[in-house]
Amino acid sequence: MHFTLHKSTIAKESTVQITGSKSESNRLLLLQALYPEFKLDNVSNSDDSNLMIKALNSDQTVVDIHHAGTAMRFLTAYFSIQEGRETVLTGSKRMKERPIKILVEALQALGAEISFEENEGYPPIKILGKKLTKSKVSLNANVSSQYISALLLIASKLENGLELSLEGEITSVPYIKMTLSLLDEIGVESSFIDNVITVKPNAKTLKAKTLTVESDWSSASYYFSIVALSDVGTQITLSSYKENSLQGDSVLVNIYKHFGVSSTFKENQLVLKKVDANLEPLTLNLKNAPDIAQTIAVTCFALGLACDLTGLHTLKIKETDRLVALKTEIEKLGGAVEITDKSLHLAPSNVIKEMVPIATYHDHRMAMAFAPLALRVPIVIEEAMVVSKSYPTFYKDLETLGFQITK
Repeated sequence: MHFTLHKSTIAKESTVQITGSKSESNRLLLLQALYPEFKLDNVSNSDDSNLMIKALNSDQTVVDIHHAGTAMRFLTAYFSIQEGRETVLTGSKRMKERPIKILVEALQALGAEISFEENEGYPPIKILGKKLTKSKVSLNANVSSQYISALLLIASKLENGLELSLEGEITSVPYIKMTLSLLDEIGVESSFIDNVITVKPNAKTLKAKTLTVESDWSSASYYFSIVALSDVGTQITLSSYKENSLQGDSVLVNIYKHFGVSSTFKENQLVLKKVDANLEPLTLNLKNAPDIAQTIAVTCFALGLACDLTGLHTLKIKETDRLVALKTEIEKLGGAVEITDKSLHLAPSNVIKEMVPIATYHDHRMAMAFAPLALRVPIVIEEAMVVSKSYPTFYKDLETLGFQITK
């Protein structure tokens, strides 16, 4: 279904409640499956988290996680330690093109029994769950942090715990630290010294408690973009957010100062306000927060600013090749973009073409990153409900701000 976002003006002050972080929710859902004694509040209502819940509760042999990349990685590790259970983990056509060999080989090094059902290195995979007694494994440090987190999440249930050595320069450190902080929150001991992460085994029952999932910072990024494109004085209040967030995308607070967005924390709320700013070209390394690259690129394009974004090597293996997708769609709108396999370079431009249909490539972030452009020109979002992957109420929330949308 295509949505038309008409040229819109938003209210001077608005409030939006954003669902729990998908990243935190999926980690905690897996930990809850291992340690049922704790409860969760404010779990993400995203497709990915719903698929994670369904998979963890399934007693079927074949588990289909569709487009949910995080679920594929985390569940590969989870099912490998479910003793005596056979599971075939599969997904969408795109999921079958997303590599998982690095994680499978790491689990095999720990003793897991996993085989590829179709193409070597890619889903679907067959997993025969068993007790894993080996405790040492190495990975290249620049791999997707989800591979690393998948291993860390099951580590305390391995008979001898886990010693994970990361070789080279580590990328996506905040996501690794998020996983370790959540382990700490439930009472699992770990350490991260130099390039070695150690997680102690834990056979005992943990103290029962309720954990509240912080709202999603990636989802907040679209409101940072909206405020950046709005008049001075425009204010949007978001909840529920913490100043000392575990989520890497909280760097938005510092990045968007560049565009005149001030951020203030009040209790569990984050208040975004547009202030005067001298707009200048932007140079950023996003290796620790690659998921906000699309939002930032579109903000720069809408403001007529050049930007150089680096550290984007993981974007090629997401829901789509996000670098190629960004280049294609921004150029349709009249911009000029150059990409490499790990960077994006946007030239300054004062042209934004109207009523351009934005292709979304089965990628929720493509739809949401381009939506703020409706504050400048009318646009069309193709396959608009792809947003349900992470943020099902996105368009409804935009309408409460004042966006005019025809479905």
